[in-house]
Parts: sequence; C-alpha cells; structure tokens
Amino acid sequence: MSGHGPPGTVTIMAVTERSVLDRLLPGIACARSYEPGWLRPDIIAGLTVGAVLVPQSMAYAELAGLPAVVGLYASVLPLVLYALFGSSRQLMVGPESTTAVMLATTVAPLAAGDPSLYLALAGAAALVVAGVCALGAIARLGFIADLLSRPVLLGYLAAVALIMVASQLGRLTGVPIGSDEFVTQIADFFGGLDAIDWPTTALGLSVLSVLLVVRWRSPRAPGALIAVVAATAVVALFDLESEGIAVVGSIPAGLPSLGLPAAGIGQIAEVIPAAAAIAIVAYTDNMLTSRAFASRNGYEVDANQELAGLAAANLAAGFSGGLAIGSSASRTAIGDAVGSRTQLTGVVAAGVVVVVVLWLRPVLEVFPQAALAAVVIDAAFRLVDLGEIRRLVLVGRSELVLSLVTLAGVLVVGILAGVLIAVGLSVAVIVARTARPHDAVLGRTPDIDGWHSIERFEDAETIPGLVVYRFDAPLFFANASYFKRQVLGVLDRSPDDIEWFLLDAEAISLVDSTALRTMVELVDELDEREIVFVLARARDRLRDMMDRAGFTGEIGADHFFPTTRAAVQAFMERGPGGRIS
Repeated sequence: MSGHGPPGTVTIMAVTERSVLDRLLPGIACARSYEPGWLRPDIIAGLTVGAVLVPQSMAYAELAGLPAVVGLYASVLPLVLYALFGSSRQLMVGPESTTAVMLATTVAPLAAGDPSLYLALAGAAALVVAGVCALGAIARLGFIADLLSRPVLLGYLAAVALIMVASQLGRLTGVPIGSDEFVTQIADFFGGLDAIDWPTTALGLSVLSVLLVVRWRSPRAPGALIAVVAATAVVALFDLESEGIAVVGSIPAGLPSLGLPAAGIGQIAEVIPAAAAIAIVAYTDNMLTSRAFASRNGYEVDANQELAGLAAANLAAGFSGGLAIGSSASRTAIGDAVGSRTQLTGVVAAGVVVVVVLWLRPVLEVFPQAALAAVVIDAAFRLVDLGEIRRLVLVGRSELVLSLVTLAGVLVVGILAGVLIAVGLSVAVIVARTARPHDAVLGRTPDIDGWHSIERFEDAETIPGLVVYRFDAPLFFANASYFKRQVLGVLDRSPDDIEWFLLDAEAISLVDSTALRTMVELVDELDEREIVFVLARARDRLRDMMDRAGFTGEIGADHFFPTTRAAVQAFMERGPGGRIS
C-alpha cells in the first residue's frame, strides 16, 4: 500500500498549519494580506511615532526612577515582538506612564537605593509581567479586562496623573524633593519653594507650554520631539548646563546585550505582587485602547491574543535591559491620525529608536531633565478625561463616588493597594447590582405589543387573578433570598385574590443550587396559598439546568410556557381552582 495520503491531503495540511500559525502570529497573517498602498502611510506613521517615542520613552524611564536610556532599550524589540504576536494592527507598546509610576512606587523601594539592583528588578518585573500575561493567554483569561469598570478606571487614571505630576515637580522646578510618596512630595514641594531654580522652571514651563499649544493647534505633529529638541538646542547654545540646568548625562554606547536580569530567585519573588498588578493595569489599558481604534477602523482584536502580545513585548523588554511596558494611547492616536494601517508602523518606530541610539547619542546626553519632566506632566494631563467624568455625573452619583473612592485609595494607600481596591470595587459593583437587580410587575399596553412594567407605562393593565413578574438578572446565592422576598411582597400587595404567579424568565440566564432550592421553597409557599406557579420564556440553558436538577419534574413540565402570551392564554382557559387545563 502506498504511504501517501489521498490527493489534496498535503494542501489541506499546509492550509491548516498556516491557519494555526496565523492565529499564533497575527502579524504574519497581516503580512500575507498586505496591500502595497499601505506601505507609504505605515512608514510615515512609523517615523512620526518614532519621533514622539524617543523623548517619551526617556521621560517615562526617568519617571520610573531608571536611566533614560532604559526607556529607549524598551522601545525596540518589544515593538517588533508585539507586531508579530499582537492582534491590534495599530496599538503602540513601549514605556508608558502608568506602568512607570507603578514601578517607581512598588518595585523601586525593594532596591533600597541601589541603582544596579533596581535596574535588575525592573527587568525582572518585565519578565514576571510577561509570565502573568502568558499564563492568562493560555488560560483564556481575556475577560479580566472587563472586571475594571469605567468609573473605577477613570478614578485610577486621575490618581496616576496626580502622582505623575507630583513626581516631576522637583525636576521641573529644581526644588529638592526627597520622598517617593504623593502626599509628602506635595508637602516637600510647597515647603521648599524658597529653593526654586528659576532658569530650570522657566525652561520646563516653556517646554510644557509648547507641548500644550502643539497638541491644541496640530495634534498630528510630534510635539514632544519639537519641544525637547528646541530645549536641548537652547541648553547647548547658551551652555546652560554650567548654569545648573540638569541634563540626561552619559548614555552607554550601542544597543544592550540580550540576557536575563541580574536578580536572584528571592528578589524576583519579591517583585511578583507588584508585577501582577502592573500586568492587570497594563492589560486593561491595552484592551481599552486597542478596542477603541479597532472599532474606529473596522477590524477586530482578540482579548486572549492581546495577552500573548503583551507577554511577548514584556519578555523582549526583560531580556533587552528594559522595563515593564504597556500600551500608549497617545502614540497609537498619533499613528492613527497620520494614517497607520498595520503593525509595520511599530516596526518602523523601533527602527527610528535604533538609529537614534546608535548615531545620535551625543544629542540625547544633553536633553534637559526639565524638558523630560514637562513631557511626563503633559502625558499626565492626557490621562484625565474631563468629558468622561462629566458623563459619570450625568449617569448617576454612585458612578462618581466609585471614581472618587478609587482616586483617594490610590493616593492614600499607594498604587499596588489602589489596584486591588479598584478590582475589588469593580467586582463588588457587579455583585451588588446583580444581588439587587431591577424587577417589575408586567401588564399589557393598548398601543405596544408585549408585556411591560406597570410602573414605567401608566396605561399598562394587569389581568385580575394573574401576576406577571420579571426578574432582570441570573438567579444565584447572592440574590435568591431577595428574589423570594420580592415575589412574596408583590403578592402581599396585590389588591386581587391571586390564582396564578407567572415568572417571565427571559433575563434569568442561569441558576445555581441555592437559587433552585429557594425556588422550590417559593413554589411550596405558593401551593399553601393555593397559587399556581408557572414560568415563561425560559432559555434552553436554563431549562437544561432545571431539568437536570429535577425542578421541572417537581412543578410539572406543563407549567413551562414558551411565551408570556401562551401562558396568559392558558390562564384564561384554566380549569376549576386555577388548575392548568
């Protein structure tokens, strides 16, 4: 017999292998379908993003308490790896303000002032973030991005913005600030105003003004590059370094060698809690940004593949002397505004960084610290979304309270604890809203088909002897008793003698064992009151659960109806004593 398969087998196998590769490496799939017309806008967008990336990455590294060059190292291989593994065509990864602040406040204290140890711990944190994201991708935990509600995220980002501004006040003004905590940084600043360095302050505020004006007048322009290069030229021409203007200083020649950070197992273990928090925040920000631009440009992103992309990018950062990274909404927006079409934009931006590191190092060394501080403060302003905050107030006071509690928590107890507070608040909100959901007694309206809340529709009419009731949430242990109390309360308040209680189960997508037990108790109590319990519009999944648990058999399969109308018709045709005829 021949060992060859039937004709076409090889082709099918090749197609299957290609589809698997495309799923694992979305960048390869995009390259296969790349259109020639995309090349020019991708290159222009990459050059523009690269021009912004250089000063931003240096500024964010300094924000994290690391040498500026570390930010550049974290802007090369991570962009290339994300271009291969990430599912977003436009997302720009790299050093980012939120992760930089989290590193400075949670990982830096572990180094106890040792710069070389902190550098190793920063690289180790990137590797741990990569590991957390990789495990999340394998376990299909992409839904985690949905755990942080929008109010909580807005409060968290506003707190991070304030921390960023406070951390840069010393560099911007020359006022000595010795603390790493937000409250004491503010106290140190106002207590040391008599030591303000006016040339440094003038330079920093000038750069900040240029950034704000450029963003207002020409959002597509590389404002950070324009402002920082202009400030550097002024410092060099007038020899302001000799007048006390602080600059970046010496930068190692060449690109970093690849290798593991010089941190021991015990030290890496100490970094795990902080790195896990960084991973959660970075991934949430990643999904918010990537989904926004995917929706705007008509393509989809895969939540689990984004975990893989973030894992690959942080792995590259950890092995190339960088720091833990996330996604940048500002650089993504710049690329999109200039015409970015695919992941090639990020690769071109990485190439810009390589050119700068290899051949423009002397220019980087005289970048003024005050200018980089202005870049960070400008980025902090971008984190505060006043329009969204106004919408929160309009939606409801509870939404605003959530934001303010999160903001206060992050400022008072720190970033790491603040992240846990944010996640806990989000989960608590989900549980609270599901534990006490909306419910309604339903009636018929003359002009609208179907059954609707009698509280919302004044002309809705009920049928004497029948209560039609809707519960707008899954039934589980946290709301089962509430459900029973609500039903009995409705029946107790009814002016009529009730014969049938009809549960509209459309919104009840699932039940657990506690809820089923409670429903059995409710049916028994209704039997004592000589009220027939019937159920309409139960979804297939709910029916299957009730069948397996024996609930269907207990109340009788004839007590289930496909529609509310069918159940009402059965009520109208009921037999003596309200029995189902």
